[in-house]
Amino acid sequence: MSAPAAGYVVAIDNGSQSTKVLIVDGDGTVHASARVALRPYSSPAPGRWEHPDDDLWDSIVAATRAAMADFAGDPAEIRGIGLCTIRFCRAVLRADGSLAQPVMSWMDERLPRAYERESDDAVYVTTSSGYLGHRLTGARKDAAGNVQGTWPIDTARWTWSTDAAEYARTGMDPGMLFELVAPGEPLGALSAEVAALLGLPAGIPVIATSNDKAVEALGAGLRGEGEGLLSLGTYVATMTPGDRPLPPHPDVWTNFSSVPGGYLYESSGVRRGMWTVSWFRDLVSAAAGGVSEDELNRGAEDVPVGAGGLVAALDWLAPTDEPWRRGALVGFDGTQGRFHVYRAILEALALETEAADARARRVLGRERRSLVVTGGGSGSTLMLRILAAVYDVPVHTPQVNDAAGMGAAICAAVGTGIHASWEDAVDAMVRIGVEVQPDPALVSAYAAVRETYERVIPRVRTLFKD
Repeated sequence: MSAPAAGYVVAIDNGSQSTKVLIVDGDGTVHASARVALRPYSSPAPGRWEHPDDDLWDSIVAATRAAMADFAGDPAEIRGIGLCTIRFCRAVLRADGSLAQPVMSWMDERLPRAYERESDDAVYVTTSSGYLGHRLTGARKDAAGNVQGTWPIDTARWTWSTDAAEYARTGMDPGMLFELVAPGEPLGALSAEVAALLGLPAGIPVIATSNDKAVEALGAGLRGEGEGLLSLGTYVATMTPGDRPLPPHPDVWTNFSSVPGGYLYESSGVRRGMWTVSWFRDLVSAAAGGVSEDELNRGAEDVPVGAGGLVAALDWLAPTDEPWRRGALVGFDGTQGRFHVYRAILEALALETEAADARARRVLGRERRSLVVTGGGSGSTLMLRILAAVYDVPVHTPQVNDAAGMGAAICAAVGTGIHASWEDAVDAMVRIGVEVQPDPALVSAYAAVRETYERVIPRVRTLFKD
């Protein structure tokens, strides 16, 4: 295989449930890919969720080696690596950069609070991207756009705060933190030892991206104010582009973009959204001797709108401000089966995220004109039809399903000079996949289902409060 004149980049998408690696050229063509599932989270105490051992790093090594084994091009033509990792994680490191304790997942109850020292040999506190970037390069640098949560960050300047009170509030001091770099800038050069382990050229730059949701928006081509992105991942919420940080508001918050100086306005969302889909698939599969998600989608196609009266409260992981909430399925009358339950979960995801998006857009004063859908659930034609009807706008997916991977590739392409600008890179590398128009009959039918949810869900969510 002859290499494109500009060469290739390696895109690492380290997500909540798996690590995916793409090898991509400057036209956005994927030449090799691999996916390695993460191990189940460890929960050593109630409210604590950790990545076991060194699972994030191990999955990156395994996925990169698998992608390189499938790559028919010349490794010498690989220009750099784009590193995208999970947001809202915390890694506590020893002086040599090794883990002093397991990486805390974004679900861990400690993360909204100030850092408290738990290990005697803890020296540095960083994010998942800071830790993994250090493993790749040996440098102590982190992606500014991935510093979300309880950190002393100046969101307007994309830098560490100069306010001493912020360090007191977060339990951190400047000596514990890594240097911040913007998307498209190098975190460092790939060390010779790691290059040999991964089968990549030593010394190529490892390029900073942003947080995983922002990188996903970049890789999906999200641009206009009227367009929203719905990320069907473990956490499910909508985003729309912004140009400045907003004051705190319960219905919309400011996330960093994956383009330097840009922002994303994000709605509230569903925690463990597509995780709930996977949970139900695995539950049914264990009972039925093996059932795939494709089979569930096909079976749910024949279930009428409203899932035979089933209503799903998607609180498999309660929000921190309402810890009493629990997941629930109500409305059984003996006529429903597994396909009804599956469809009810999909419908609840659509209805709850649409309501959150509508609230956010009222705050922003923006109309909704279209929706781009990414993540594992975007491969379901049924889900896309439900979303088009519930949101009542045209829906499309990016051609490359792993939008975060493509976003990481775009960052690497800009950072290594394959493309001169962010706009050029998106124009060249992002293409539309499946498009679905709203069906007027389904739009009307889901308006009635929405009314049912608006009556039932508030009642369900009070059941466990006491």
